[in-house]
Amino acid sequence: MKVFISRVSTDDQSELRQIQNVGGFDKVIIDKCDGDIGLWNRPEIVKNKIKKLVDNGTIKHIEFHQIDRMGRNLKNILEEYEYFTSKGIRVVCRNPNFQNFTESGEEDMFSKLLLSILGSVGAYEKSLIKRRQKEGILITQKLFPEKYSGRKQNTKESNLKFLSKHSKSVEYLNKGMKGVEVSKLCNVSLNTITKIKRKMELV
Repeated sequence: MKVFISRVSTDDQSELRQIQNVGGFDKVIIDKCDGDIGLWNRPEIVKNKIKKLVDNGTIKHIEFHQIDRMGRNLKNILEEYEYFTSKGIRVVCRNPNFQNFTESGEEDMFSKLLLSILGSVGAYEKSLIKRRQKEGILITQKLFPEKYSGRKQNTKESNLKFLSKHSKSVEYLNKGMKGVEVSKLCNVSLNTITKIKRKMELV
């Protein structure tokens, strides 16, 4: 089975640009959802049981219009790419143009090099961000030590401050998503989700 996957962020955006030349595909999946939602949690992906079809070997070819349609960020994209490759599924991306396997089933070495470069760039950018954060904290500690003195004993964090720390979870819950889904998307415990819901009712 050959599947073409596209995504646009809102109902107002047109997917027509992405779904050119899709003749010959068994399924054309068009999701309209936020880019922060992972590939396997997108509504149409779930509805069409694409993960199950991948896992049981039914899908042999998956194609994307552009690389950012595959995942939430570079790390996530590389993880999905490796996952498909481990399953022996041919992955084709049109923009930029790369594939893990050629039509004859051979490994595409140029694409492998391209993905390894992207992975190195992603890791380098992450290390730079961490270094800048650390440097910023050190400078702030010296100039404004009171900001890093920690919460005083017997004081409570305000509801708004707590919710602001979990703004993405709040956003998803306000959209009507289930607590279990939000927990997975935002990598927080169900206990925290329950606490967020409770505090949302108080503000």
